[in-house]
Amino acid sequence: MNIRRSVAALSLCAALGAAAAPAAVADDGPAGRAEGLYGAKDPKFDGVWRQSLALLAQDAVGVTPAKSAVDWLAGQGCEDGGFAAYRADPSTACDPKKGEFTDATAAAVQALAAVGGRSGTVEKGIGWLKRHQNEDGGWGMNPGGPSDANSTAAAIGAFAATGQDPAKVTPASGKGGKTPYDALLGLQLDCSAKAEERGAFAYTAAKGEPVANELATASAALAARGKGFVFETVGKDSGAEPKPLRCAGGKGGAGSPEDAAEAALAHLSRVMSDTDAHLKSAMPGAKDQPDFGGTADAVVALAAGEHSAAAGKPLQWLQSKDSGAAAWAKGDPGALAKLILAAHAAGANPRDFGGADLVRQLNATGPKPEAAAPGAESDGNGKSEEKKDDGGGGIGGVWWTVGVCAVAGMGIGFLLSGRKRRQL
Repeated sequence: MNIRRSVAALSLCAALGAAAAPAAVADDGPAGRAEGLYGAKDPKFDGVWRQSLALLAQDAVGVTPAKSAVDWLAGQGCEDGGFAAYRADPSTACDPKKGEFTDATAAAVQALAAVGGRSGTVEKGIGWLKRHQNEDGGWGMNPGGPSDANSTAAAIGAFAATGQDPAKVTPASGKGGKTPYDALLGLQLDCSAKAEERGAFAYTAAKGEPVANELATASAALAARGKGFVFETVGKDSGAEPKPLRCAGGKGGAGSPEDAAEAALAHLSRVMSDTDAHLKSAMPGAKDQPDFGGTADAVVALAAGEHSAAAGKPLQWLQSKDSGAAAWAKGDPGALAKLILAAHAAGANPRDFGGADLVRQLNATGPKPEAAAPGAESDGNGKSEEKKDDGGGGIGGVWWTVGVCAVAGMGIGFLLSGRKRRQL
């Protein structure tokens, strides 16, 4: 999920801070956590995002989330179907012009579609996305904002999660007839770019030359395959490396979404081959350090493209004790969910991720799940117990039915953790 960038991201943080009401948490929840919410940290910037990722990750590995957790997320929806980053008081009306976000709405739609039982909220969310599609076929983070790769990718995932073909989604105005894929491919660096940047995606169109952004590239590569944050793994594949753009004389580009995805994955593989199989932080002023969330996004995108060998390298790095990924994710539901989704997509075991049980850790950050696959449940206190699936709410969910910038991993906390890495 690629969602991190620069000065623009810093101003975005301020806007989000102004849009979100002061975070309020109930005193009766574990560790001061609001009832039904995952994580004890201030949810002002990432409440909806991290909750959506947590529900998706649990559903993907056979855990039925607590009803209170699903209720909390559904209750964050605005009357018009959109979602803000967080609403301390859901009874207060949203500000449609600046208080609702594409990424939050798309993530919530994917999560609620996966767990089931909230069709009305899901339909309203899809309606909101349709009404706010730009004429170029894409979406900006805010309604009416310039289309960007991450928001457009999240919206594509929402349509895919609800069984709709993103290639048939066009602006409600009827002007232009552009699809989300038209907007995405317009952000890809083609054969006229530097050789080392060909196939990468820019976060958004801007004055001057487009700037390659790995986080946007991972998000776009996943969406160009018509997938969201969670999808059914396909098992073993050929293990072939992704195919780069075919360039002759510095001309040409991807002719289809599938070709665009391949070229994007080839770019990510090249970048990670130079950095010990991981992406580095693109945060302005950040030290030379790994980007764990971005690397997890890249694993998911490579797995979606059926490149098991290429996905396996960064996944092994994330699992290694020396990487620091486990420490990065500890206690953070959004981060834990990202690692779980990467493991799930690439066929690894998130319950033994470099010796860590990520599923147990995630469950412990929120209300006790309703049920889990036999032998896989945690009582929230670190002890495992066998429970049988009660048949409810999307056990073994199949959609990436939903990367995010902890605004400073849409985390708009975590999402924005991604967005802050936006290019300057």
